[in-house]
Amino acid sequence: MLDTLEHQEDHLDTLHRAMAGRRFVVLTGAGISTSSGIPDYRDSEGVRRGKAPMMYQEFLATPEARRRYWARAMLGWPKVRIAQPNKAHRALATLQQREQISGLITQNVDTLHDQAGSHDVIELHGSLHRVLCLDCQLRSARDGIQRQMEVDNPHMAQVHAVQAPDGDSLLDTAFEQRFQMPRCPHCNGERLKPDVVFFGENVAPATALKAMTAIDHAEGLLVVGSSLMAYSAFRLCKAMVEQGKPVIAINLGKTRGDELLQVKIQASCEQLLPLLVERM
Repeated sequence: MLDTLEHQEDHLDTLHRAMAGRRFVVLTGAGISTSSGIPDYRDSEGVRRGKAPMMYQEFLATPEARRRYWARAMLGWPKVRIAQPNKAHRALATLQQREQISGLITQNVDTLHDQAGSHDVIELHGSLHRVLCLDCQLRSARDGIQRQMEVDNPHMAQVHAVQAPDGDSLLDTAFEQRFQMPRCPHCNGERLKPDVVFFGENVAPATALKAMTAIDHAEGLLVVGSSLMAYSAFRLCKAMVEQGKPVIAINLGKTRGDELLQVKIQASCEQLLPLLVERM
């Protein structure tokens, strides 16, 4: 954390000098949303917290796996739904509105950048606010699917579960076994999936192309709150370095790309980014 005014000023000077006169594209990760109440996956050493998330192949394999996912997600969604953008999200929206950054790419699936006023956000890993039917390809609003699950599963109404990253929760298996899975409002199929990229799943080619195009057109990359452990994010840093353009990061702890960074600032992005708005 930024613990003194002197440290704040030093970090701000470093960041401002690194970005001065160049339009950076910004890549954000889970660390920007933790103060909005959404847990992140990794600690400051880059080590994953708690149990490993469900893999894409496991989700596809059996109805039981999908039932387990949706039972936990039904309890995890409300906290994602009510989460509000924090000062860091709003600061980036302001920089974009002033055209002081060239664009915004996020690994997050919480839509908090959109809610803060950012536009044309490249959602590298999709959005929890949408649900995709794997049978008919219809996309539905998550709120409607959530209401369906709540009606079909009254036994879950008083269950309290520990929040986990990306709208997941920790839930006793006894509740999972009784859970009625949601169905597609169009085809009545039960193979519904949140419109996000699971672990073990590839980023959609069109999305990957948009992200790489943003890298090509930018004059530098600012990483905010990401350990860069996901290759989909790390490869963007590599591409920027290969083009001879700077990569800088604001992140509390290790990143996979530490050796690629021209500048690394270990500070709270929620404290530092609003100061950058004032300085720029």
